[in-house]
Amino acid sequence: MRVALREVHDSDLPVFFRHFQDPEALRMAAFTPEDPADHAAFEARWKRIRSSADVARTILADGDVVGNAAVYGEPGEREVTYWVDRAYWGRGVATAALRALLAEVPERPLYARAAADNAGSLRLLEKCGFRPGVRARAFAQARGEEIEEIVLTLSRS
Repeated sequence: MRVALREVHDSDLPVFFRHFQDPEALRMAAFTPEDPADHAAFEARWKRIRSSADVARTILADGDVVGNAAVYGEPGEREVTYWVDRAYWGRGVATAALRALLAEVPERPLYARAAADNAGSLRLLEKCGFRPGVRARAFAQARGEEIEEIVLTLSRS
């Protein structure tokens, strides 16, 4: 499967919104918007992302839009985030996309956060060079409760 990144197009947004309606994916991600079904908030968020200095990319698998990946935040505190359609989980798409994003954005350190029980994301982040660090508790909207999260760091080699 060929995985590529490109700039986000307007036509990608309905696909991203549809991905955000998957209850299983929301639960796994844990840290989501308060109401993922709020289309106006979704549109406002993407308008803000696309007009900022953040690096947001659409993930393509064999030419199909299957998710997004981004680096966002203030210099020295920037984080990575990604979302891949559940139909593509376990197929190497997220790993290939994150590696491509990290090659495009060479600044370090970069950070990532994952629910402590999200073994797939933790494994993916470690494959891409992130190392687990601080454990914290935070409220996970998708689960309606406070859970443990792990903050990972990607330092200079």
